[in-house]
Amino acid sequence: MPFELGIMTFGEVTEDLATGALPSPRQRVRETIEQAQVADQVGLDVFGVGEHHRTDFVGSAPTILLAAAAERTETIKLTSSVTVLSSEDPVRVWEQFATIDLLSAGRAEIIAGRGSYTESFPLFGYDMKDYADLFREKLDLLLKIREQNPITWQGRFRPALVDADIGPRADGDTIPVWVGVGGSPASAVSTGRLGLPMALALLLGPITTHVPTLEHYRAAAAEAGHDVNALPVSINTHGFVGRSSQHARDTMYPYFAKGMLENNHQRGEGFLIPRAAFDAQSSPRAGLLVGSAQEVIDKLLAYHELYGLNRAIIQMGFGGVPQKEHLEAIERLGTEVAPVVRREVAAQERSAA
Repeated sequence: MPFELGIMTFGEVTEDLATGALPSPRQRVRETIEQAQVADQVGLDVFGVGEHHRTDFVGSAPTILLAAAAERTETIKLTSSVTVLSSEDPVRVWEQFATIDLLSAGRAEIIAGRGSYTESFPLFGYDMKDYADLFREKLDLLLKIREQNPITWQGRFRPALVDADIGPRADGDTIPVWVGVGGSPASAVSTGRLGLPMALALLLGPITTHVPTLEHYRAAAAEAGHDVNALPVSINTHGFVGRSSQHARDTMYPYFAKGMLENNHQRGEGFLIPRAAFDAQSSPRAGLLVGSAQEVIDKLLAYHELYGLNRAIIQMGFGGVPQKEHLEAIERLGTEVAPVVRREVAAQERSAA
């Protein structure tokens, strides 16, 4: 299958490094839509918005941002990255993404996640002790809604549905549903058993971090009777494509470090990443996709060889990278990186056939 390359954002609201001022939520929302437009114009395949429920992010309603992006773009796929399904109502998730699918002529996708940022659980009245059970049940319901209508269903965490007519249907009657996995073997196994595409989150660590995760996923999929070669796998990670290796690192580091301090999983409990540690994480055998166009190409091809990836989604603006630099990095990704990676992956797959 063709290799896809895209970008994602959380719409984080981070202090400007030079002035100390916070960008307004309105500014960040407008910048998010502009990022989608540029990604579409330069030929990238996927644009994602992550869900967070704090004032240091503007992505509490990703479907609204994706709907706005649908009206400003032509071909790019529009996905959550991720939908915190454990604290959502799958009926509303389906209705909203099916509407985006109609607006975009079939470009909507869902990455369903358990939630590494957990502020939505108390906000919407869920108990963290039900963390795993909530996700299992709600994913089951979402998939059943996708498969059939009307639907009769019963679970623990929402009222039963009896011959419920849920609409609208998607443009082609279905929507791709991926599962976001952070590295838990149990999550990989359950995703494999269901035969669903898997989106692997890699923040920091060696490029080989998720090799065991992939092994668990593919073994479970094969045992359940699924065609492992037909199951897409994505890596979702941070990065930045610069004019040169030094430019990329010098541009990304101060913002990435600030984001890790201010916009991390537990607000006020971020962690310091020294420059030397960041540079180590940018090396050829580490996970960050930061560097010149050629360095990013080389690492994406290494990821593909190691994991058999079909997709990579890169978060290039984390921590408030100024919009001008962010858009330039998106342009480099689309015009200098993506064509080469697609060509090389296609050539490798032809030679292996």
